[in-house]
Amino acid sequence: QVQLVESGGGLVQAGGSLRLSCAASGSIFSINAMGWYRQAPGKQRELVARIASGGRINYADSVKGRFTISRDNAKNTVYLQMNSLKPEDTAVYYCNADITTRTRYTQTYWGQGTQVTVSS
Repeated sequence: QVQLVESGGGLVQAGGSLRLSCAASGSIFSINAMGWYRQAPGKQRELVARIASGGRINYADSVKGRFTISRDNAKNTVYLQMNSLKPEDTAVYYCNADITTRTRYTQTYWGQGTQVTVSS
């Protein structure tokens, strides 16, 4: 069993900052890419940022220069530092990771989601 547990969401005023964390636990052999997605009401889930095991990073154009993704491999944790938040960043943010278990089974896992609300 593998679990992803997110934390750090909340309510913040426009221009403010939040830091999301997502820790993976369970029967983990290795973790490949980790990332953050978000889904606003009435919209499809979209990629926010993704970081490969080797460190290569991709960001959505809408967050470039404002958000920073990082990971701590020793802690099986990925972070999303969100600065200069805008009301349009309001969404449920989901952690995502490609994990190979100790039985050598690889699949994509998702966290339960954490709400981020940015007030104007």
